[in-house]
Amino acid sequence: MLLKRLRDTMARVGSPEETLGEVVRLVANEMVAEVCSIYLLRAGEVLELFATQGLNPSAVHRTRLRVGEGLVGDIAAHGRPLALDDAQRHPQYAYRPETGEEIYHSLAGVPIVRAGRVLGVLVVQNRTRRQYDEEEVETLQTIAMVMAEIVAAGHIVSPNEVQQVDGLGLLPLRIDGVQLTPGVAIGHAVLHEPRIIIQRVVAEDVGQEHVRFQEALAAVRDDVDRMLEAHDMQSGEQREILETFRMFVDDRGWRERVREAVDSGLTAEAGVQRAFDDVRIRLGQSTDPYIRERLSDLQDLSNRLLLRLTGRASTDQASQPDDMIVIARDMGPAELLDYDRARLRGLVLEEGSALSHVAIVARALDIPVVGRAPDVLSRIEPGDAIVVDGDNAQVLVRPGEDILQTVYAAIDARAERRRRFVAMRDLPSATRDQARIGLHLNAGLLVDLPHLEETGATGIGLFRTELQFMVAARMPTMAEQQQLYLAALEAVGDKTVTFRTLDIGGDKILPYMRRVEEENPALGWRAIRIGLDRPGLLRSQLRALLRAGEKRHLKIMFPMVATVDEFIRARAIVQRELAHLDRHDRERPASLALGVMVEVPSLLFEIDEIAREADFLSVGSNDLMQFLFAADRENRFVADRFDPLSAGALRALKCIADAGRKAHCPVTVCGEMGGRPIEALALIALGFRSFSMTPSSVGPIKAMTLQLNAAAARDQMDKLLADVSGIASLRPALKTFAAEHDVPL
Repeated sequence: MLLKRLRDTMARVGSPEETLGEVVRLVANEMVAEVCSIYLLRAGEVLELFATQGLNPSAVHRTRLRVGEGLVGDIAAHGRPLALDDAQRHPQYAYRPETGEEIYHSLAGVPIVRAGRVLGVLVVQNRTRRQYDEEEVETLQTIAMVMAEIVAAGHIVSPNEVQQVDGLGLLPLRIDGVQLTPGVAIGHAVLHEPRIIIQRVVAEDVGQEHVRFQEALAAVRDDVDRMLEAHDMQSGEQREILETFRMFVDDRGWRERVREAVDSGLTAEAGVQRAFDDVRIRLGQSTDPYIRERLSDLQDLSNRLLLRLTGRASTDQASQPDDMIVIARDMGPAELLDYDRARLRGLVLEEGSALSHVAIVARALDIPVVGRAPDVLSRIEPGDAIVVDGDNAQVLVRPGEDILQTVYAAIDARAERRRRFVAMRDLPSATRDQARIGLHLNAGLLVDLPHLEETGATGIGLFRTELQFMVAARMPTMAEQQQLYLAALEAVGDKTVTFRTLDIGGDKILPYMRRVEEENPALGWRAIRIGLDRPGLLRSQLRALLRAGEKRHLKIMFPMVATVDEFIRARAIVQRELAHLDRHDRERPASLALGVMVEVPSLLFEIDEIAREADFLSVGSNDLMQFLFAADRENRFVADRFDPLSAGALRALKCIADAGRKAHCPVTVCGEMGGRPIEALALIALGFRSFSMTPSSVGPIKAMTLQLNAAAARDQMDKLLADVSGIASLRPALKTFAAEHDVPL
């Protein structure tokens, strides 16, 4: 009934301010509130009182609060409801004497949100100290959703007033982000955000709205099924990701949220938006990348349903340029696949992570992606010339002709380097003095494996098995794990694959496992620690690996090992699984090598012992360096503070190389150091002879290796490490050495 009265009020002819005045009076009467107020966001992140029933009328347009200031500002800042029985005792309370609100104690407020953006705040207050219940807060949220459509129309506050502007709108602009996939592309901007205007919010016939929702859901289900039938979706992780998305369409809990919203009197499209906004409020503050990934998938589904319900096509193919750079807040994988892949050049996201579903699919399509680019949707206009520089994590908007020429030259140079690298693909990877250097690839998805043939790499030095668990909506069964491992082994032929057991925990939280709250997750319950404490999980994976490796050469390594004892315990579990194979008359692998990731500094003090116990070692240089320097590599204040080519780091690495050589235990470096030419030069000088890296690094590392004299590099390194007093890094000296010996970096 309240929604119908709101609809009738908004349908009357009158100014927007008169409409707001009628709305606050109606809400105050219906909710038995002595105060109802509407604050709207204006330029400069300021919330202005636009309408009130109960507060001093003269405070309208006079009372202003910054976002984050007071209770109203706190609601806007966090985008979530607040209900208090004594608001004045709350530490965020900010008194405004012109309002006369000191006599009111209880308060309930909700954000006015549209398309994920806070446009204002709706508040009710009472003199008595009362606790507003959940149903009352939900009613306010529904009203706020109706209000959002009035505000979004732009008749009350001009959209330009809260538009972020970088100087003159048409000037060139550089936006820094993070690399999600490498590469460089030039094209023209296509704004992905649908900008759907919900014209009808209040339902005339609730039953008919339920029918419309079910029809739209069925149509979206058919759309995804057609994508799955495409010829390039028959295998690989992109198919698994789409199948995961398909499960969202049939998620019972989410459909129930929409049903309840429609039952309250909303149209089908308003119910979909309300259900999604409710989930966004609950989960949007999470920093967990996997929770945010599920939220992204749900956003994708909601957009598709809204497009269907409002009668719009998901993408207008005819109006898209031939060189599309898609700009989005975030995207689901199905949304990206809606675009014509022949015309898609690059992708820029306000959010996103390297392990997000859309980044994985983009990597399979070989397009560069820059993520976490702030406010790109408000700073880029459709049709703008765009350069996506995935290598340097930059987006250049409206670049000048001189910049374009430089970028075209860089693209040409990159293509020429690729041609040179392809030409040397089949050359043996050896230094000038015939030291053989093994060049392997890091992988985790089947889509990575064709790069073996492209690059001429000698095998997979690190297969991250956890990625299969991350992209799935549920725990993969042992049979599904075995299928993946077998497919990987078959794909590489007679080359080797080194499987790393599950490296979960820390920043890798599986969405279907209970999260453990820890003060410092990177140093907490993760990787082999979880495997040893939950041996059922580790045994299931090991059994899948051993069955997949039947009559094959199999290599398995354990991550985050901090003591020799942990490796011995893990090895004992493997022995139990081998005995299980024997009892069931199953073939063992033709050979089995068990290794250890050296990434915890404590292992440096047992390096001789672990080199004797393990069949091989693999240096995880990323974690080893961050633990060695106590510097979080994701923290911009300290990530670049310490150089892995400093004396301390190089001496620690030399210790590992020496121990491996002494014990005849092969050692590979599989962190980022092995994929950068100057760092790889230093590692060869220390005695390392095997590296695992991204496919794009193989060419540059091989080019460097072919020109390097390993013995000369070793002699130079010995001299440098003998006297490093007062030297912060050996990087400059190594660059000089490379220049003097014509070694390309």
